[in-house]
Amino acid sequence: MPIIKSAKKAARQTTKRTAKNVEIKKNIKAALKAFKSNPTAENMQKIQSEYDKAVKKGLLKKNTASRRKARVAKLAKDLSGVKAQPKKSAAKKPATKPATKAPAKAPAKKPAAKKPTTKQA
Repeated sequence: MPIIKSAKKAARQTTKRTAKNVEIKKNIKAALKAFKSNPTAENMQKIQSEYDKAVKKGLLKKNTASRRKARVAKLAKDLSGVKAQPKKSAAKKPATKPATKAPAKAPAKKPAAKKPTTKQA
């Protein structure tokens, strides 16, 4: 058992965080199970949403969630032909000619340093 006050608080925080993380993982597993039993677009969106929430909460890394979502999309395609909805991409700009570079300007010259003047009496 922790004796120091900060260690007691850390123990309380750990139990709360563990409970929250377990709940998020249960939601992911339940959504995945529901998707595997009934592969619909709605269930696929639900599991992808759960993965996104886990990333937002810091439980999963972004690439891990992305990889798992890709596997779900592939599974959906194999099982029932449900198409994964592509993410909205930025509109592509029409191809234009590259702008010609202007000639580089020479750096501005620094003014000459003033020589200190000495007063003679």
